[in-house]
Amino acid sequence: MEEKVAAFRRLLEIMDELRAKCPWDQKQTLETIRYLTIEETYELSDAILEKDMEGIKKELGDLMLHLVFYSKIASETNAFDILDVLNNIINKLIHRHPHIFGDVIVADAKEVRDNWEKIKLKEKGNDSVLAGVPLSLPAVVKAYRIQEKASGVGFDWEKPEQVWEKVKEELSELHEVANNGADHDKMEDELGDLLFAIINYARFIDVNPEDALERTNKKFIKRFQFVEENAKKLHKPLKDMTLKEMDVFWNNAKKLD
Repeated sequence: MEEKVAAFRRLLEIMDELRAKCPWDQKQTLETIRYLTIEETYELSDAILEKDMEGIKKELGDLMLHLVFYSKIASETNAFDILDVLNNIINKLIHRHPHIFGDVIVADAKEVRDNWEKIKLKEKGNDSVLAGVPLSLPAVVKAYRIQEKASGVGFDWEKPEQVWEKVKEELSELHEVANNGADHDKMEDELGDLLFAIINYARFIDVNPEDALERTNKKFIKRFQFVEENAKKLHKPLKDMTLKEMDVFWNNAKKLD
């Protein structure tokens, strides 16, 4: 523990020195670092999906630097400092885990999550359970969090089979409006309903839809690039190949997964 505390203290000291002496670090504001933090978060996400432990370690360090950097900038106007940040999260964790630091009894992880959302709602004094969902979240993540929060107050299906029936219903409705020449807005509405239902089903089978989709993105990219590489070996542009020819390479790529 002492080594960890010493390392964190050293990071704080380095941040102080950079802020005092480095022209680039001196220029930074909360706003200028913001987009860099978003980039680092996505890089951490990539490393996690790739199960790259060295990458995860590196990206966590980058994010740790950003947390210290934000706190240092805020301390210069006496808004808050790193101690305030740490005490805030310590108090939050204690308050939102009454089954550990209090006398509340829970049966499983779901009850822990539900209690967390209820306590959070009381803390923030929001009029709506959904008020705490950031507006700028990507749509898939936002849908997942909306459903989690609604579930936390009992607004939810009881079994995965019920959600699957909803998926099939929404799929049928989308197919119907698409085949009947409905306008774009109607098809968009039905597609949105279908995606929302699929995300809900993913939640019921304990699969994070954002992670699942990103894994498929990566898989597609890997296979498609395999097709491109093999087409180059034949000195034949993809646009000049038939789908049947490309499928041969695609199926070979699947064998390498």
